[in-house]
Amino acid sequence: MTSLEVTTEAEDSGPSGYAAARLRLLNEKEQSGPPRRAALAELTDQWLSALFTTACQEAGVRGAALVAVGGYGRGELSPRSDLDLLLLHDGSAGAGALASLADRIWYPVWDLGLALDHSVRTPSEARKTAGEDLKVQLGLLDARPVAGDLGLVAGLRTTVLADWRNQAPKRLPELDELCRERAERQGELQFLLEPDLKEARGGLRDAAALRAVAASWLADAPRDGLADARRRLLDARDALHLTTGRATDRLALQEQDQVAAELGLLDADALLRQVYEAARTVSYATDVTWREVNRVLRSRSVRPRLRAMLGGGRTPQPERTPLAEGVVEQDGEVVLARTAKPERDPVLPLRAAAAAAQSGLPISLHAVRRLATATRPLPVPWPAEAREELVTLLGAGESMVGVWEALEAEGLITRLLPDWERVRCRPQRNAVHTWTVDRHLVEAAVKASALARRVGRPDLLLVAALLHDIGKGWPGDHSVAGETIAQDVATRIGFDRTDVGVIATLVRHHLLLIETATRRDLDDPATVASVAGIVGSAGTLELLHALTEADALATGPAAWSAWRGSLVTELVKRVAAVLAGNAPPEPEPAAPSAEQERLAIEALRTGEPVLSLHAQTEPDAGGEPEPVGVELLIALPDQPGVLPAAAGVLALHRLTVRAADLRSIDLPSELGGPSGVLLLSWRVAAEYGSLPQAARLRADLVRALDGSLDIPARLAEREAAYPRRRGVQAPPPRVTVAAAGSSLATVIEVRAQDAPGLLHRIGRALEGKAVQVRSAHVSTLGSNAVDAFYVTGPDGAPLPADKAQQTARALEAVLRA
Repeated sequence: MTSLEVTTEAEDSGPSGYAAARLRLLNEKEQSGPPRRAALAELTDQWLSALFTTACQEAGVRGAALVAVGGYGRGELSPRSDLDLLLLHDGSAGAGALASLADRIWYPVWDLGLALDHSVRTPSEARKTAGEDLKVQLGLLDARPVAGDLGLVAGLRTTVLADWRNQAPKRLPELDELCRERAERQGELQFLLEPDLKEARGGLRDAAALRAVAASWLADAPRDGLADARRRLLDARDALHLTTGRATDRLALQEQDQVAAELGLLDADALLRQVYEAARTVSYATDVTWREVNRVLRSRSVRPRLRAMLGGGRTPQPERTPLAEGVVEQDGEVVLARTAKPERDPVLPLRAAAAAAQSGLPISLHAVRRLATATRPLPVPWPAEAREELVTLLGAGESMVGVWEALEAEGLITRLLPDWERVRCRPQRNAVHTWTVDRHLVEAAVKASALARRVGRPDLLLVAALLHDIGKGWPGDHSVAGETIAQDVATRIGFDRTDVGVIATLVRHHLLLIETATRRDLDDPATVASVAGIVGSAGTLELLHALTEADALATGPAAWSAWRGSLVTELVKRVAAVLAGNAPPEPEPAAPSAEQERLAIEALRTGEPVLSLHAQTEPDAGGEPEPVGVELLIALPDQPGVLPAAAGVLALHRLTVRAADLRSIDLPSELGGPSGVLLLSWRVAAEYGSLPQAARLRADLVRALDGSLDIPARLAEREAAYPRRRGVQAPPPRVTVAAAGSSLATVIEVRAQDAPGLLHRIGRALEGKAVQVRSAHVSTLGSNAVDAFYVTGPDGAPLPADKAQQTARALEAVLRA
């Protein structure tokens, strides 16, 4: 039974069966959205009015009123909203009578299980508190009489509004700071996978703040679409309250499908996209409004001084500085020149946007709207000037983002690039990604602009960065779909056939370098030759290298590191040599380092594992050492079960494996004894806390190898003790054999949900199929593990095709179990 159903048991607690009537209203599927919120507020008004009237008679109080404030004051009651109430009195009643009156109102509300935010004040007390507490003042701006002395309430409203308008130059900056602090804590609603519909930036709090700014008469928010955006956010909150039965504003992953169904939407992605679009409208209106507020306040502070300097009452004319043809700067914004004719100049939107971004200035709302309504579409293909202005806009760096958002808010982006609509506000259900698809593309262009000096064709880099994930709006492999779309877009904006081909190749293979570098053996000639064959030229390789870095940096902190960057750089160097005509030499067994040889000799002498554990650093962009992980070296006599045993011990000690290499090394013959010494080179990181001692790892490894440490049982105990959070059901694991992955071994790829002990389970399964792991390349992105294993048969040769497929199917079955 939900908390809403519980209210039926208390339907006699208030006049006219309020609880029962409330429940019936909330269960009416035909009535939802604004009508239901208004009806719920009206029903609550009727109940509280009757309650107040009776209470005043019983307590003997006159000169009082019950006032709804905040959301209730606006007549917007969601199913589990708080009731924000002010008991206003003229001060003539005694303290005991007022306390009795308040108890007769508050307790029936609490008895029904409704949340209540309440206060008891005279008009002067309310005014004083509002002057001291900005949140109180904001709530009183929406004050509405429910019952009692209407004149008392009207007087308070008039006073509060007058104070708000008189104090606006002081209070609005406070409100702006309050909104910024909240945004810093809660994040941006339009990008969060589990957003707070009320507190996150672009949510209901910001929409209420815009109403407060409008009430100050100092500035007003752009109204187009704002009311609809507020309605959609409120509708989503209503559905969330109804499906959970709780007063929550956070749209948790496990509840999104139910909320979507309540709203009649297809699925959780459709819900998030609708919420993101609404939040984007509120966020843009917020940016424009606060910019206008600051402009007005700045103008008010400067104008008296200017008038004094001019020696009279003349109003100074705003200075206009030319930026580009038809574009000028005025009062800190980019506006259209008086001579601009957007109806005759289809390139003007891109020219104005590029000038704004290059100047680091916002483009004015009036200018964008005039461009959206008056400008004719560009011819197809675009003229050279339009293409150049787009590249200039993309190359402006961080300042491009705000300008892009302004164009998008008025529909100019989808008019210029129709395919953009399919990725607009599209969520990415992957913890690695910080942004929605469209914002990720914009961020990739920003990151690419910082790398433009590294490539010979920065224009191709910037456009490819903007388009590299454009295929995510279509079914199937987004890289394949994106290649076709990129060809169309590049042709549309006027690139020649050769450049179109390069952009399409970059989009099709934008994941090639990072996936190869982290999941393949770079010492294998087949790896380098395969990449060289796909890339085709040194110029394309140069662009792809920069695009790879820009894409990863724009994805999120988990997608790029100095270690990943070094692997990609090494791969690029080897591929560049092949493209220059220098065939890679046949691989030779790498000579062990001095430390590796020392460990191997010690393992051969003792017949037991020997470990070495130490941190690794690489220089960052500024040349300072950056920690990239911990290197763990293990040497031990060759024997079955080494990989699963070592991986299991690391999992028990909460060490995450980033990379693993297994090989046998030859020792000088004069040492005597067996020559089969295995060397395991791991790159690991602690999940949290400090690293374990090497001695403890060695002791557990010895026990795992002799069978006295039951790793599967220990991992199962730990998983049972810490059950996973509820959330989106992970897709099933997938195991494939990479075609032509290597001439030296068979490459088996595993894509699965990352979990403690995953590498241990994979190792056990491979051992069970009598295959030997030559090396492992482990890549973990958020909750996804994408691992590649180079395996051979007992004879050291690649597996026959049928054996390889059988091994892959068996491994997939183990991981699905």
